[in-house]
Amino acid sequence: MVSVFPATPLGFSALEFENAVKELENPQTEGFEFFTESHDVKIYKLYNEESGLYVYKIYGILKDVLPETCADVYMDLKYRKTWDTYAKELEEIEDGEKKLIYWNVNYPFPMWNRDYVYQRELRELESHGSKVWVVLSESDSSSKIPEKSGVIRVSDFKQSAALMTDGKNGTKAFMQYYDDPKGAIPTWLINWVAKKGVPEFLTMMEKACKGYPEYLK
Repeated sequence: MVSVFPATPLGFSALEFENAVKELENPQTEGFEFFTESHDVKIYKLYNEESGLYVYKIYGILKDVLPETCADVYMDLKYRKTWDTYAKELEEIEDGEKKLIYWNVNYPFPMWNRDYVYQRELRELESHGSKVWVVLSESDSSSKIPEKSGVIRVSDFKQSAALMTDGKNGTKAFMQYYDDPKGAIPTWLINWVAKKGVPEFLTMMEKACKGYPEYLK
């Protein structure tokens, strides 16, 4: 039984949050291809025939880090700019009556950076007596935020993440991710991001979670 705590509704349905919880508790990988495993992280992929890109599902454990701390770190944009070397710009901005996230991502030379404008929502749910933190993110096609010269706007992006205790002192995590970065992205870079970049990011986040109490001081 999954129950959703009261939250301010954005463009996400209760079912989307519930599905993220189900994925965390019972991985749904049918139809997906096992891609790689590294440092307590397993990654699966599903080919999208329309775009020629992949949807990724990531399952992992962050050791010695509580899920509530992970959720706080995941949502804290100012803190992320201190530890995520790929985030050139990251901030919450006003777009009419909406609050959106603007994210400019460093890409290796000679490729242009990519930027994202997306909505994001955190909800705290309860499942089988355990608390689960779920964050959904999706690009906002109605945004009036102008594109920047020399930066490619990613208009097709969707991500879900769910966090709960691993039953010990760590966090059990699930993430599903898809985006279309546009342009001529070399195959080696796409493979690197999936195989190396995701585990590397989770390692950086684990370290950031452990340093969060000191940062708050």
